[in-house]
Amino acid sequence: MGAQKGKDLLVKMYDGASYVTVAGLRSRKIAFNAELVDVTHAESVDRWRELLAGAGVKRASISGRGLFKDSASDALVRQAFFDGAVNACQVIVPDFGTIEGQFQISGLEFSGEHNGEVTFDVSLESAGALTFTAM
Repeated sequence: MGAQKGKDLLVKMYDGASYVTVAGLRSRKIAFNAELVDVTHAESVDRWRELLAGAGVKRASISGRGLFKDSASDALVRQAFFDGAVNACQVIVPDFGTIEGQFQISGLEFSGEHNGEVTFDVSLESAGALTFTAM
């Protein structure tokens, strides 16, 4: 994958009918993590750590910062947060693929300057298995 425009990385949330781009995110990121299960014991070669393959919990985190672009995306994100809902989401990474699965909003923050627009920060955590479809 060569260099890509950051604005082409999209975060979308399912609204019951279709996937809606989540507001006007100016910055966004997705991170994948896996817990490790350490099975090192007294007879491990030279006391080197040993890990149990495939045993840890995997998770993905999405975060973004931006502006709400319209009242529909604003309401979708706000309602999902206050309901504690787990929603289907997509992350589209250009020239790479689409990551899709269930996510819950774990953080929603608003800020603003007296001479500027209101911005928000949103954090989502995976709530189940994710699928990947290559482009």
